[in-house]
Amino acid sequence: MMSSLAHTLFSRNYAMSRQAFLAAAQARGLAVDSYILDLPGVEGETLATDVVLDGPEDAENLIITISGVHGVEGYPGSAIQKGLLEMGPLNERNTAVLHVHAINPWGFSWSHRTTQENVDLNRNFVDFNQTLPANERYSEIHDLLLPASWPPPVDSEDKLRELAKLWGAKGFQCAVSLGQYRFADGLHYGGDKPTWSNDTFRAILRRYATRCRRIGSLDIHTGLGPYGYGERIFGCEDEGISVKRARDWWGDTITSVNTGSSTSVPLTGPIQAALFRECEQAQQTNICLEYGTYPQSQTVLAMRGAHWLTRYGSDDPRQCAAIRQTLKDAFNPQDPWWQEAIWAQGKLVFQQAVAGINRNQD
Repeated sequence: MMSSLAHTLFSRNYAMSRQAFLAAAQARGLAVDSYILDLPGVEGETLATDVVLDGPEDAENLIITISGVHGVEGYPGSAIQKGLLEMGPLNERNTAVLHVHAINPWGFSWSHRTTQENVDLNRNFVDFNQTLPANERYSEIHDLLLPASWPPPVDSEDKLRELAKLWGAKGFQCAVSLGQYRFADGLHYGGDKPTWSNDTFRAILRRYATRCRRIGSLDIHTGLGPYGYGERIFGCEDEGISVKRARDWWGDTITSVNTGSSTSVPLTGPIQAALFRECEQAQQTNICLEYGTYPQSQTVLAMRGAHWLTRYGSDDPRQCAAIRQTLKDAFNPQDPWWQEAIWAQGKLVFQQAVAGINRNQD
C-alpha cells in the first residue's frame, strides 16, 4: 500500500516536478538558486537547474543529491529530493544538504536522456584538452544500433546478437555504453567540449562545495538492474579506503564497476569527476543510486529508438510520439509499487549517508 507521502512525490512532467521542488523549498523557508537555460521546455516552460542548500553554508559535512543527469530519468531523483525537503531539517549541527535538481533540464523536459547538445552528460566530464577516450567497438555497431529504418530490421538485430555472443555480455555492454566521442548522433556520445550542464554543475560546486571537509554524494539514475531495486554503485576514484568507507555507510550492498560486481560498466567522464576536480579539499564518499526498471534489452531498445529519431527524424507524428513515450516509460514506470520502493530506499540511503558522514570525522 502506498504511503500518503510517497503518493505525492512523483510528478507527470518536468514543469510539475520543478514546481513541486520549488514549493517544498519555499515551505521550509529555504532559498533557491536557479541556473536558467536559455531554451524553452516542451510546453514553453522555463528550464532551470535549481539548487537548494539545506543547512549552514560553513558546515564541514556536505551531502549532495543530484537528479536528472540523464534527463528523462529525473523523476525519481526529483521525488526523493522533494521528500527529503519535506522531512524537515537535519538534527546534525555540522552537516548540510545540497540538492541539485534537474542538472539536465532540457532532457528532463523533452523526454531525452541527452542534453540539448545530444550529449550523454555522464560521459561529458573528461579533459577535452587531452586525447579523448577511444571506443573502437562502438564504431563497429553504430549503424547497426541506429539503422536507416525503425523498428530495426531483422538483419541488423541478427548481427548485433552475433557480436554480443562474440564479445560476451559485459564486452557488448561496454561497446554500447562505455562512452564514445566520434559519432555525434550516436549513443552515449560524450561531446567535443563541456556542455551547459557540465559548466553549470562545476559552477554550483565552486559556489557551495569548496569549503567543506567531507562530501557524500547521491547521483540518482534509473534503467539498470532488478525492477524497483536501488543499486548502490561505488562512485569514487579508488578501491581502497574510500570503498571501505562506503561499505561502512551502506553495508555490503555497495557494488563497483571496476570489480565487475555492478550492473553498470566503467564510464568515461562521469559526473563524479567534477566533484574530484572542483572539491579536492574534501574527503569524498560518492555513489550512484541506480534503480532498476525493465530488462536491459528493453531499455536499450527504447534508447536506440530515441537516438534514431534524433539521427533521422520522422514525418509520422504518431511514430515520434510513440518513440518518446516508450523512452519515458522505460525509465520512469508508472507503477505505485515501484514509486514506493524508490522513495523508501532513497530515504534510507540518504539517512545512512548522514549517519556515515558524521561517524567519519578524521
